[in-house]
Amino acid sequence: MAAEFTDRVVVVTGAGSGIGRATALAFAQAGAHVLGVGRRREALAETARQHPGIAVFAADLTTDGAPEDVVQAAVDRWGGVDVLVNNAGATAIMPLAEATGPRIDDLFRLNVTAPSLLARAALPHLRRTRGAIVNVSSTYGHRPLPGASHYAATKSAIEHLTRSWALELAPDHIRVNALAPGPTESEALTASGLPDATVNQIKQDEASRIPLGRRGEPGELATWLLRLADPADTWVTGQILTVDGGLELL
Repeated sequence: MAAEFTDRVVVVTGAGSGIGRATALAFAQAGAHVLGVGRRREALAETARQHPGIAVFAADLTTDGAPEDVVQAAVDRWGGVDVLVNNAGATAIMPLAEATGPRIDDLFRLNVTAPSLLARAALPHLRRTRGAIVNVSSTYGHRPLPGASHYAATKSAIEHLTRSWALELAPDHIRVNALAPGPTESEALTASGLPDATVNQIKQDEASRIPLGRRGEPGELATWLLRLADPADTWVTGQILTVDGGLELL
């Protein structure tokens, strides 16, 4: 794997923690130049400290012009973009009875609109390098999630975008795939505003439902994100790979 990514330029969003941080580190260890993107400067700085191949760029991807700024930062530093990993996103526990227009809009802006605009901004460079886009979905992108239906809907949208972009961009030799993780150790639940006791209970409940008996680790998902981006896999596109300890089988 290391030889395949030597000197390639990889943009990873949501790189301040969890799957994003593990992915930035994995690509850097494989020889890539990595631009880790996120909203929290201190968290990004911690990611960058883990490998000299990681540079960071703080941005709120939902603001006007941010996707273009991210891509330009990578181009200014290394001359192009070979891989885009759309990992940034938010989880929202939001039963239908508590749903509001602003909360729904915010969720779709971050989970669907932002990765779309980032992919658009990167497109000219990906065409030149015959690069790859890897989106991060969820097991719940293709199965129901009571109490968090709008989150699941955003991930379903990401999966449909992945398949549609794969067809649309195939003439440009740009591959588009997605990884659908099951419940994984990260800060997502805490960041959603839930109290610690609730977060711990959710984690226990999730682990008890997973056939392999535990939640995933970020590094386990990063491994598959590298594989989906591997330029040697020239005939893999439009695929949604679920890595969830067997959860989707239930």
